[in-house]
Amino acid sequence: MPVSGDLYYSLHCEKGTDNPPVVLIHGAGGTRLYWPPEIRRLPGYCVYALDLPGHGKSSQRDGHQIIGEYSNILLDWMQVIHLRRAVVVGHSMGGAIALSMAIQHPERVIALGLISSGARLRVNPSMLAFAADATTYEKAAELLVSYSFSPHTPRRLVELASKRMLETRQSVLSGDLQACNKFDMMDRVAGVMQPTLVICGTEDQMTPQRYAQFLVNGIPNARLVVVPEAGHMVMLEQPRTVAENLLNFLQGVFFRPGEGF
Repeated sequence: MPVSGDLYYSLHCEKGTDNPPVVLIHGAGGTRLYWPPEIRRLPGYCVYALDLPGHGKSSQRDGHQIIGEYSNILLDWMQVIHLRRAVVVGHSMGGAIALSMAIQHPERVIALGLISSGARLRVNPSMLAFAADATTYEKAAELLVSYSFSPHTPRRLVELASKRMLETRQSVLSGDLQACNKFDMMDRVAGVMQPTLVICGTEDQMTPQRYAQFLVNGIPNARLVVVPEAGHMVMLEQPRTVAENLLNFLQGVFFRPGEGF
C-alpha cells in the first residue's frame, strides 16, 4: 500500500477498466478500514481508500479543525497521484469533505456519494468537551461509538470499532469533531451539479434521515437510499447493501475513459 502526498492509502484496481476512479473518505476519528472490503474492492473499479492526515497510517501528520483544509489536502493528494477527476464517496465527516470538494472544485469531482452525512454537522456539546480534554478523551470515543450503531449490530463489530477509535490520538479526534461542528453548507447545496447518491440508515442517531432528505431536496441530481435497521455506520452494518447501491449508482455515471487519470 503506497504513501503519496504524506497520505497512506490502499488501491484496488482491475486492469483495463474504463470506469471512473473512486475515492473513499472516512469519517471523524476513523481510518480507511472503516470501509469494508465489499466497498474497497468494488468489482470493475479502481478504488482508493485513504487515511486522512493524523489518522491510521498517515499519523506522521496532524489532523485539522476545518473541513476545507481536509478538502484542500485531498485535492493536493489527487494531483500528486495524477488523478485529475474522481467519484468522491465520503462517510459522515468524509461526506462533508466530499461535498466541500464538489462545491469548491467541481471540475475535480465526477460524482458524489454521501453516506450518513449532511450539509451541516452539529456535534453533541458533551462529546466536544470530552474530546478536548486528554483526561476524558475515552468518554468521547465511547459516546461516539455508542451513537454510531443500531441495536441490531453484532457486539463484536461494535467492540472492534471502539478499539479502532481509541487508536486515534486525542488531538486528532477533537479536531475532527470541531471541524464537523463548524461545517455548514446548507445554503450552497443547490450549487452541486454532480450526480449524487445519498445513503442513510433508518436508525442513525448522529445524522438522522432528515439530514439526508435535506441533501436530496437541495441537490438537483440526487437520489436517496434508506437502509433499514442500520445506524450511522451503515457501511459496516450493511456492507453488501451499500456496495450494491454504490455499484448501481456508478453504472449510471457518465464518464469518458481516460479522463480520470
